[in-house]
Amino acid sequence: MADAIEHRLHDLGAFIRDRRRDARLSLRRLSELAGISNPYLSQIERGLRKPSADILQQLARALHLSAETLYVRAGILDPDDDEPNLEHAILRDTTLTGPQRQALLEVYRSFQRERPPGDPSGPTPPPPSAS
Repeated sequence: MADAIEHRLHDLGAFIRDRRRDARLSLRRLSELAGISNPYLSQIERGLRKPSADILQQLARALHLSAETLYVRAGILDPDDDEPNLEHAILRDTTLTGPQRQALLEVYRSFQRERPPGDPSGPTPPPPSAS
């Protein structure tokens, strides 16, 4: 059991480090953006510390990721395999660079914000042409 936790923390730290590098941020800069200490971030990236949900949320915000992505990687949330998640797909796509991932996520989230809350309808079809 302890090995599984250590493995999960190591994977979480490596994921955060990879996203930081993709975003071309130094360890110091990410720690400033997230509002945590430089040594603490270093320990998280090396898998030596288990960050709280609040710390993961701060890191997610600084890295332009969904907090859910980090929660799943940390074992706080179980992945929901039944429901497709575009954000997760974008984040897992190794053919994209960090800035490309960020741009896609920003566009996707802007479209989500435009839809009224609770509106499950799909795109509005274009009006029929007057011929």
